[in-house]
Amino acid sequence: MEYTVNQLARMSGVSGRTLRYYDQIGLLKPARINSSGYRIYGQKEVDLLQQILFYKEIDVSLEDIIDIIHEPSFDQTAALKIHYEQLKQKRSRLDKIMATVEKTIASVEGGETMKDQEKFEGFKEKLIGENEKKYGKEIREKYGEDAVEASNAKLRGMSESAYEDMTRLGDEILTLLEKAYEIGDPASEEAQELAEKHKQWLMYSWSSYSKEAHAGLAEMYVADERFTAYYDKHVKGGAVFLRDAILIYLGMK
Repeated sequence: MEYTVNQLARMSGVSGRTLRYYDQIGLLKPARINSSGYRIYGQKEVDLLQQILFYKEIDVSLEDIIDIIHEPSFDQTAALKIHYEQLKQKRSRLDKIMATVEKTIASVEGGETMKDQEKFEGFKEKLIGENEKKYGKEIREKYGEDAVEASNAKLRGMSESAYEDMTRLGDEILTLLEKAYEIGDPASEEAQELAEKHKQWLMYSWSSYSKEAHAGLAEMYVADERFTAYYDKHVKGGAVFLRDAILIYLGMK
C-alpha cells in the first residue's frame, strides 16, 4: 500500500503538517514524489513512522530519534522489544500515581485513613520517571540494569521521613555549592563538606556505594550536558567545581 500525506495523517493520527516537518528535518522522508508533486509513503515509511511514535511516547527527543533510526545498525525488532519493556515501566509508574490519587480522594471525601507512606508513593514514582526520562539510558549503560532497578526499588521503599530528608539534603547541597564556589577552592572545608553531603544524598537511593561509582557519576556531571545544566543553572561552573570537590574528597585528585 502507498499513502499520500493526508491519507497517512488520517491513518496515524499525525497531522499532515507534522509529516511535512518530519520530511524537512530528515526524520521521515517519503518513498517518492509523484508526478503531481505529492509525497508518497510506502510500507517502509509506515513502519518507520510507527517507530517514531513509539519513541515519542517514551519522551525521546526528535534529534535523538533521528540519530537512532538512521544508525546503520538499527534493528527494528530489537527496538520494538525495548519499546515494549519501557512502555510497561511507564504504565506501572502511571498506575501507581493514579492509585495514590484515588486513595487521596477517598481519604478526603470518604474519611478513609491513608497511611503517610502511601501519600508519597506517587511522588516517588514521578521522581523515578523523571530520572528515567532524563538520564535513564546513560545511567543504565554505565551502571547496568540491576544497579538501576535496585536503586529504584530502594527509592520506592523509602519512608516518608527519609524521603523528606533526601529532598532537604538535595536543597542543602545546592546552597552549599553556592557558598563553596564563592570561596573558589574545591579542597576547602566547605567544598569537602559539600562532597560528603553529596555522598549522603546518594545513599538514599543507591543500594551500594563505591568510590569508583561516585567518581564516575561526578565525571558524568561534566561530560553530560544535561547534568551540567542542572548544576550550572544554580551556579555557573558548579558542575565542574562539584566534580573536582568530589574527586578530592575521594582522594582521586
